[in-house]
Amino acid sequence: MSVKKIIFPISSLFFAIGFLAIGYGMILTFIGIYLKELEVSNSIIGIINACFFLGAVLSSIFSQKIISSVGHIRSFAAFAALMVITFLLHAVFFNEILWAVLRLISGFSFYALLIILESWLNEKGSEESRGKILAIYTIVFYLATAIGQLFLNIDEHFKQFIFTIGSALVLFSVIFISLTKIKEPVLTPFDKFSFPKIFSIVPLATVTSFISGFLIGGFFSMLPVYILMQSDSVELVSKFMLISIIGGLISQWPVGMLSDKFGRRKLISIVSFISAFTSLLFVVYANEELYLLILGFSLGLTVFTLYPLAVARANDVVDENKDIVEISRTLLFTYGIGSFFSPLIIGVGLSFSPNFLFVCFFVLCLALSIYALTQERVKDKDLSVFVNIPITSGAELPELDPRQDEEYSQSELK
Repeated sequence: MSVKKIIFPISSLFFAIGFLAIGYGMILTFIGIYLKELEVSNSIIGIINACFFLGAVLSSIFSQKIISSVGHIRSFAAFAALMVITFLLHAVFFNEILWAVLRLISGFSFYALLIILESWLNEKGSEESRGKILAIYTIVFYLATAIGQLFLNIDEHFKQFIFTIGSALVLFSVIFISLTKIKEPVLTPFDKFSFPKIFSIVPLATVTSFISGFLIGGFFSMLPVYILMQSDSVELVSKFMLISIIGGLISQWPVGMLSDKFGRRKLISIVSFISAFTSLLFVVYANEELYLLILGFSLGLTVFTLYPLAVARANDVVDENKDIVEISRTLLFTYGIGSFFSPLIIGVGLSFSPNFLFVCFFVLCLALSIYALTQERVKDKDLSVFVNIPITSGAELPELDPRQDEEYSQSELK
């Protein structure tokens, strides 16, 4: 099936995803910048940003019941309205407790919207087209999130209008969804796996998911604060985030091909080691703008591939008697927990030293690199296929993963 025939019937979904991702990337980065300019302490910035990821975790547990009870389109409108309300209230009032609550509601709503969109994509995806749909989803999300970073360069006098722009972007997504003719899918209940059980089944994938969430959560929520501490330049923050995200998009395919050839264990170790080495270089060269951008691109090349590698590792290890979809959802939950703890820990650490962020990254990545090599190697004949995954995804994404179709894995490995 051609890409054109796949995209056209669900183009409204991709437009909605694109507008949401622009607003997501823009606001998530801007919150730290805005609070830093208000001279809010790093610890408080970390707590406020952590609330967004706490909302994401709660959404993966509770939002499905809401969506199932009132339907996809009504749920989308309701959660989009909540996001718009939180964005607008950010621009009107500033209070630390209020903003923490607003970020929690925003995170809950955003991830509920992703669940709705992903379940629609899954409804339209066949065994033949799932891989292409997920690849397009990944590209759209990366590019849209990168575009969102450009809005950070708005003139200083119009900074608060970023919240209004974010609201408009969310409303654009509602227009596309309201006019869609795609049939509403039925959400199946999520089975819950315990962390000890998942760790016993896929230990390397579980640890990699948590550390990946920590890195990405820190990247979006606290790294802009770090750059402002180093340079006091919002323009540099915009450039850094843009080039890092583009690096993350570019690296998905080559890292995937290498991991299919040499195995996930080895690639997780190599990617983690490069991330650790890059983090160490930040401590030395972060004062130079050119070096900072080069290191940002290098960091993007590696850290954004860790979670897809973790999911691929789980697919390698799990046998047909276990539900890989539910395991993948638990890995995504673990990723969310890592994202939640990241701004909390980094926010406190930045109060003592600007280099704490990358010292933390260095220690975690080096530990993961060593830990990966201690794990059992998977035989070549048992390897699954690497699949690209968006920067951020909801709990329905595992349903879209084409690796659950045995024919897809066999055809891709030939």
